[in-house]
Amino acid sequence: MTGNMYGYARVSTHVQNEARQLTALREFGVLEENIIVEKQSGKDFDRPLYLGLVEALQPEDVLVVQSIDRLGRNYADILEQWRHITKELEAAIVVLDMPLLDTRAGRDLTGILIADIVLQILSYVAQKERESIRQRQAEGIAAALARGVRFGRRRVDLPEDFAYMAELWAEGFISATVAARDLGMSRDTFLRRAREAYAACAGEVC
Repeated sequence: MTGNMYGYARVSTHVQNEARQLTALREFGVLEENIIVEKQSGKDFDRPLYLGLVEALQPEDVLVVQSIDRLGRNYADILEQWRHITKELEAAIVVLDMPLLDTRAGRDLTGILIADIVLQILSYVAQKERESIRQRQAEGIAAALARGVRFGRRRVDLPEDFAYMAELWAEGFISATVAARDLGMSRDTFLRRAREAYAACAGEVC
């Protein structure tokens, strides 16, 4: 690559990993003046600094992020950003915690192809996991009803992706704040309902 190399870090007031991201970007060789840090409140996913950075990317520039989730809110967003940056803008992406996700021109065509395939696999796995969690949700409800558990009216009104987000939270992939934000719930309500679901369904979110 003969273009410029930029680093992007995204943090919020609830996620204390800014230093870790910045250290990783610096150690990779991104110049301090080319590191963009986006701080958001957690209420939304507006990223004006990121969008401005992407708009300014030129062919052969390199965008470096520590983890793939810095590119988007979900895998659909990530795939779209990946396509836009690497195909339309002809810039490169390097994901530091996944070395296979590196599309710099210094790599051969096979390496770039592997990066695209890995990203597609990640998207597929995420979708299958979502489907699996929803299936376990349905099975958990049936088992709970068989045990005599009764679900109140408000439980029916939970957001469609509640079980999926609660599972991610329980496994430590996301914080309760992020899960509640994405579901449009308050953090306290999310925690209460998630814990109730686990208690009622013997460790499975139902």
